[in-house]
Amino acid sequence: MLDELRVENLGIIKAATIEPGPGLVAVTGETGAGKTLLLGALRLLRGDPAGADRIGPHGAAAHVEGRFIIEGEEIVASRRITGSRSRAYLDGAMVPAKALSQRFDGLIEIVAQHEHVTLGRESGLRSIVDGLLDDDGAGARARYAASYERLIALEAEASSIGGDPRQLARDLDLVRHQAAEIGGAGISAEEDQELAAVLRRLRHAGEISESLGALLGTLEDDGHAVDLLRLALDHSRTAANLDPALDDLVERLAGVIASAEEALAEVRRAAADSEHEPGALATAETRSAVLSDLKRKYGATVDEVLAFGEEATRRASELSNALERAESISAEIAAARQDAVDDGQVLAAARRNAAALLSKEATIGLQALGFRNPVLDLQVADADPGRGGADHLSLVFASDRALEPGPVTRVASGGELSRLVLAIRVAAGVADAPIVAFDEVDAGVGGTTALAMGEQLASLAVNGQVLVVTHLPQVAVFAQRHFVVERDGPSASVRRVDGADRLAEIARMLGGMEESERGRLHAEELLAFATQRRLP
Repeated sequence: MLDELRVENLGIIKAATIEPGPGLVAVTGETGAGKTLLLGALRLLRGDPAGADRIGPHGAAAHVEGRFIIEGEEIVASRRITGSRSRAYLDGAMVPAKALSQRFDGLIEIVAQHEHVTLGRESGLRSIVDGLLDDDGAGARARYAASYERLIALEAEASSIGGDPRQLARDLDLVRHQAAEIGGAGISAEEDQELAAVLRRLRHAGEISESLGALLGTLEDDGHAVDLLRLALDHSRTAANLDPALDDLVERLAGVIASAEEALAEVRRAAADSEHEPGALATAETRSAVLSDLKRKYGATVDEVLAFGEEATRRASELSNALERAESISAEIAAARQDAVDDGQVLAAARRNAAALLSKEATIGLQALGFRNPVLDLQVADADPGRGGADHLSLVFASDRALEPGPVTRVASGGELSRLVLAIRVAAGVADAPIVAFDEVDAGVGGTTALAMGEQLASLAVNGQVLVVTHLPQVAVFAQRHFVVERDGPSASVRRVDGADRLAEIARMLGGMEESERGRLHAEELLAFATQRRLP
């Protein structure tokens, strides 16, 4: 049970400490006094998200601390909320908030005043039903989840592949053609630049040959430059024999002659080479056309064309694998879908059993809450496989068998919804948790029905602790402990009421007659009735 709860600057509650004790604990107060903040504190202690909007006007931080006694073990949990972050503590050690969720999982159940919305949502109904599944049902749910995840993964893979094998085959043919065209051309890096130089030479071969012939003729005429240089070298040697200081001149002239002779030989070779084969230009032109066509299709330079070819080869391999996978994955998807259908049917059958049990138990609960002959049927119909199962859940209700049942959120009034929430949550095993809190689930309820609700809440608390935030005196009188939240301007405080103070609070709840003798008598009558009806 929750043994002690302390809050500081939580909303409008400046500071409060309560010791709820076992059994049914009622929290009451005027509208807007902040009584639901106490259950908000309990939510924080079980690890729910904490926002800066929880911080009140009495400081820069909100602090919540609770001491729990669970199966004889003392557990202390706390949360501290500042504008930028929330800190969680468990038995004095700082922990992640999720550690609180894990520690109190199954120990604290909170039924909110707007939980009737859950009854209209398939996901909410599925969650309630799944909480009642036995071991076989839980195993069926795990198997279905695995089957469905397998189906989703295969469908995602098929989508990434492209899905249509015919399109993949067309794409594969294209990239294979591209890779073959580039590879078959046998091009090399920078070949376009080299070929451009060859073409210039071949296209101007006549001019080049003519110029080289004239140059060679000039160099080889009588008295040409090399012969003149050799004559000059002979004269320099004669002079150097007489004057050794001229030896350097001799060496330089000898070097010049060697270079001239090499140049002459190179001119002769170039002149001979300029007489090219007649088909060389045509061959080069054809090669240039091949390169130009490739560059037009695949890149501005030969290097870019080669890169495109490498990518086409890689893509061809990738598409080949994808096509092979696409041809086999369809069968795998069909098998996975059938597995999901089969496992989903087993799960749906387990859910039908749990839903039938829930409907039966909740109907009994509704009868205890004032319905004479209600109809409550949680239906599980087959459906295509989905994230939650291969079924569709809906809740139909009629307050009496003489009426046509319909969707619960459409045919039930506000007071009926409140009782439905209580009956269904009790039937679903909410009372199995040692600490159960109800946050104004009695909205729209009054009179005899309110007394029945109070009595049922008290019966839930016989072997545990039930906290209820309520505005109904017929519910509050069944509590063993009663706390009142009182507001004074921007601040609120919490106090336990007993004796005359409790009589005054019950009288106020009856209609603001706390100072009235008739109101006090009515409050005494209600308390006496509850004491008589309450189980020991």
